[in-house]
Amino acid sequence: MREIAASTISEQVAEMCQKANIYLGEDVFDALKKSLKTEESPTGKEVLKQLIENVEIAKNEQIPICQDTGFAVFFVEWGQDAHLTGGTLEEAIHAGVKKGYTEGYLRKSIVTDPLYERKNTGDNTPAVIYTDLVPGDKVKIAFAPKGGGSENMSSVKMLKPSDGEAGVIDFVVNHVKAAGPNPCPPIVVGVGIGGTFEKVAMLAKKALFRPIGQSNPEKRFADLEKKILEKVNDLGVGPQGFGGRTFALAVHIETFPAHIASMPAAVNINCHACRHLEITI
Repeated sequence: MREIAASTISEQVAEMCQKANIYLGEDVFDALKKSLKTEESPTGKEVLKQLIENVEIAKNEQIPICQDTGFAVFFVEWGQDAHLTGGTLEEAIHAGVKKGYTEGYLRKSIVTDPLYERKNTGDNTPAVIYTDLVPGDKVKIAFAPKGGGSENMSSVKMLKPSDGEAGVIDFVVNHVKAAGPNPCPPIVVGVGIGGTFEKVAMLAKKALFRPIGQSNPEKRFADLEKKILEKVNDLGVGPQGFGGRTFALAVHIETFPAHIASMPAAVNINCHACRHLEITI
């Protein structure tokens, strides 16, 4: 049994929190630069140039890409032959988030009570953590600082099985059309299909962690991703809502088996600063 110290998890998480907020992943950065070559609107081109410049400024000056340094969301794959020593996984991740956000002078955005007092926790904890037990002795940690503005533009709908592919397309396209410029486009659209009411929302979130350019492994869903992306960009919302062809950089779909009476669907939107980082210990 391989042993991993909780302090190792905390240190790695603290580093991830700071890196992910400063350095935009190459996949997203490349998608922005590619969009600049294809965008038809002069205003849209200018917006994309500014977004690209912003990414470079953040990297060169070691400052966050966006003032909203997000809710700390983690997907962890824990190898069943690895044993954590010195604490629990949740304690280790929360300690890492606290250290990373404090030492990195990142904005703390989490409030204790969602309805009444809304007092800031002061260290950006707690994190949202999803854990899967997998074969092996490795631990894979994927992290995303999820901004609140784009998170607010998300939705779940319990479709009927008879709604079929057309129903999913209508739901996603009409939803992002209603969101318009609010989620800071060009956006990345995470789509979940199947599972239950809560499972489908998690799938849509997980879809945002996939690198841009990596399609769903199943051809039918990869084709559906392309079809929805084309319809979304045909809306003409464009970068930051000023018009153009680049409303979305990508549509990612994740699926799960469904009940015979159900076909849940969910949309989770990310802004152009689609930050995500993954490590393996």
